[in-house]
Amino acid sequence: MLRHIVMWKLKESAEGATRAENIVKLKAKLETCRSIVSGQGHFEVGVAQPGYEATYDVVLVSDFDNPQALQAYQIHPKHLAIKDFVAAVRESRQCIDYEV
Repeated sequence: MLRHIVMWKLKESAEGATRAENIVKLKAKLETCRSIVSGQGHFEVGVAQPGYEATYDVVLVSDFDNPQALQAYQIHPKHLAIKDFVAAVRESRQCIDYEV
């Protein structure tokens, strides 16, 4: 099984919205990618909580049965539809995929 973790730090403002507004929008958009391909398991979107030190704003933690399932997720139309929004609002991104 592969674990896929992606973290985003968002710009202070982008797309006519504040960082806080875009965090809510990104979380909602990511949630539409839950269970979109065969072999996709655990899927969790988290948002940094006020009052705790955090270097990133949004995190996605998802599991896939194999590399083929992760690849299918990467090219799925729902996933691709989010990419333009993410590119416009993100300041930085970190990603790691590893076997569990």
